[in-house]
Amino acid sequence: MKFRKQQGMTMLGMLILIAFVGLFVFAGLRLVPIYLEHMKIEAVLGGVVAEFDGQSASPKQIFNYIEKRFDVESVRVIRARDVEIKRVDDAIEVAASYSNTTPFVANVSFTVDFDERVEIRR
Repeated sequence: MKFRKQQGMTMLGMLILIAFVGLFVFAGLRLVPIYLEHMKIEAVLGGVVAEFDGQSASPKQIFNYIEKRFDVESVRVIRARDVEIKRVDDAIEVAASYSNTTPFVANVSFTVDFDERVEIRR
């Protein structure tokens, strides 16, 4: 009688693997909207540089631009008044620092911190 080597996974092994992969997929699904929102904020700050770089724009003009773009882009995680606009040497620094939290499973949540800064030359 010749014995053959068994191959493959058991049903229990397959279920554990599916649960493990599913956990990572679910985590990704929870984090994708956070990063999409962050990409919108990056685009707004990039637009600020493109619009005002090399011009002598006032902080009020920059604030109004950011406020309008946040409204158009439907940015909800941060408001225009939370964006810090300050003069640094011969430039204006625009900084958006914020945290975004999303629930994961039960009482476990993901918190992602962002700190985006751009400098507008005068």
